[in-house]
Amino acid sequence: MDIQDTNWLDEVKFNADGLVAAVAQDHETHRVLMMAWMNEEALRHTVSRMQATYYSRSRKKLWHKGEESGHVQHVKNIQLDCDGDLVLLTVEQVGGIACHTGRNSCLYRTLEETGWQETEDVIRDPAEIYNK
Repeated sequence: MDIQDTNWLDEVKFNADGLVAAVAQDHETHRVLMMAWMNEEALRHTVSRMQATYYSRSRKKLWHKGEESGHVQHVKNIQLDCDGDLVLLTVEQVGGIACHTGRNSCLYRTLEETGWQETEDVIRDPAEIYNK
């Protein structure tokens, strides 16, 4: 994407760690697939390539979604919330799997009277995805 406004990043409010929350939502179903973090570099990569790139806090490096699994996220739209501290990516999820557990969404547990219950089946065994 070629952005004419060179100050667009000024409106993003990165936290003290230089990160902003990013939510990925399926462009057809509108289901929330996952939440991750972006630093400025990850957001710039995402915008320039129109493929989701996040910042891994545990590995302390950029993480191109699907770099290992092949389950990339093609970005269709990018929105910024009213406070400037949340980015919403509307994406096409390749392979239908966004979660490292092999599910469509990372939001597969629902709180019920008996506690957290898994409410979504595994589409593909993570061991097959990541060759572990």
